[in-house]
Amino acid sequence: MEVQKKLLNSVDRCVDEALEGIVSSNAGLILLKGHRVILRSDLANLKGKVALLSGGGSGHEPAHAGYIGVGMLSGAVAGAVFASPPPGSILAAILTLWREGGAAGVLLLVKNYTGDRLNFGLAAEQARAQGIPVDMVIVGDDCAFAKPSKAGRRGLCGTVFVHKLAGALAEEGCPLDVIVSRVTEAKKCIGTLGVSLSPCSVPGCQPSFQLPAGEMELGLGIHGEPGIKRSKMASADEVVRTMISHMTDTSSQSHLPLKSGDSVVLCVNNLGALSCLEMAVVTRAAVRCLGERGVLVARAMSGSFMTSLEMAGVSLSLMKVDQETLRLFDAKTTAPAWPNLSSACVSGRELTLEPTARAEATEALKQGPLSDVMRKVLESVCKTLLQRQEELNALDRAAGDGDCGNTHALAVQAIQEWLQGHVVPGCPGQLLSILAGLVEERMGGSSGALYSLFLTAAAPHLKGKSDPATWAKAMHAGTEAMKRYGGAEPGDRTMLDALCPAVDELMKLSSAPPGGHMAVLQAALKKAEQGAESTRDLTARAGRASYIAAERVTLPDPGAVAIAAIFKAAFEALEKSSQ
Repeated sequence: MEVQKKLLNSVDRCVDEALEGIVSSNAGLILLKGHRVILRSDLANLKGKVALLSGGGSGHEPAHAGYIGVGMLSGAVAGAVFASPPPGSILAAILTLWREGGAAGVLLLVKNYTGDRLNFGLAAEQARAQGIPVDMVIVGDDCAFAKPSKAGRRGLCGTVFVHKLAGALAEEGCPLDVIVSRVTEAKKCIGTLGVSLSPCSVPGCQPSFQLPAGEMELGLGIHGEPGIKRSKMASADEVVRTMISHMTDTSSQSHLPLKSGDSVVLCVNNLGALSCLEMAVVTRAAVRCLGERGVLVARAMSGSFMTSLEMAGVSLSLMKVDQETLRLFDAKTTAPAWPNLSSACVSGRELTLEPTARAEATEALKQGPLSDVMRKVLESVCKTLLQRQEELNALDRAAGDGDCGNTHALAVQAIQEWLQGHVVPGCPGQLLSILAGLVEERMGGSSGALYSLFLTAAAPHLKGKSDPATWAKAMHAGTEAMKRYGGAEPGDRTMLDALCPAVDELMKLSSAPPGGHMAVLQAALKKAEQGAESTRDLTARAGRASYIAAERVTLPDPGAVAIAAIFKAAFEALEKSSQ
């Protein structure tokens, strides 16, 4: 086993530098000199109110310093990574809150680990000996073990719920004994269970445990302590169902009593290394699973709240609530790590909104003098693109993902299906709008967006007129839209290297003599073919090919080749129609 890489300056200084970083980025926090203690910077506002102090080993960030602020903790004491803080620092924090802050008392909120109990307990006794009113609430919310040992249930992410409720009560001015009584009752309604997909490692050390590939561990602690069971990896839905079933199993002494009709706050906690995507999937699974059990999810929070360094895993915390508990939970706080939650109930909400109907052309499709020739042009273009599908794929494999031909084939299929069931309208603008919708919906990718942009921008110019000069202006408008939104220019080795010179040539249609239009079209085709071939020697500055070394890109750009093929197919169809 190797020591895991960490982005640190020093193993010995990492906790101190992390604390400095937290305070540096939060004006509401301040360090207690000589100690690993962070306090509220507005201590004077604590006067006459109960101060709340928590803490524990580092490596669980944002816990606990992230929960310091009005309406939550007054301070947090940090130990070394995964190690309880020393009683001297805890006492220093208590004394500062009492003397400098003028607090009416100090409540210690402690996770149930032996070291934390001993060190916070010792500091509490020392403070009491100096006449300071101090009390301590120990939180054990772990639902992993059916028969917990004498040490009791471990303190996990559910502790954050206790921070929030106690903070709201303290901010309201409740006395110490009332806060102790209220949170002592509330903690009985909290349960947590975690699952890990990988171990974590203390800086400078090897991973805390080994987990074979394809396995996960259920019920582990936040310091990498062993869980209760290892099993094969399963889907997010299955894992969540297993976790909630275990948490609420009435045969377990550490279960959370939960029945249909109960209301809960749900916390989906990232243990360190899950992606935001995975977290969203797990959150969905948890809300759905609870709903299937008839449990009302009053609030849901998803993110990193109590981590275990870089462990890939997640814990679920549930807190049964009534309206009074929800009121305290919803109370405002300035703690930087507390999420900005809505006060609306999660369960029972409609999750989707019907989109506003897209404005469709209400004008009936009426054939006109140009209908037949436009159908023949479309059929010719479709036939050509299918014939060259594999050629375009091969060109794309040299600099992209090898699907240029397939992508164009999707557009061809959509157009052919449409042609089978519809007449081609005599209005070219109406046809271009239809084609824009087809390629947008069926072609996909950047090519679909670019073609749809071109057609959408060109269509309005051809709604009233359809003479050659208007066609040229329409194509110019389409090209300009592609350049504006796509960000590419001629010379960037894209389809524009074939399209732009061809469209520039088409602009001569406005001054072409009678009978000279086909000559202009032929010249435009030649420009498109030359432009496509020129991309062989260009350095890509846009698109996927721009990320590949120029010496490896020696074939023409597939998009430009496709444009030239479209021009050729259109020209040949028009040439036949004019004969």
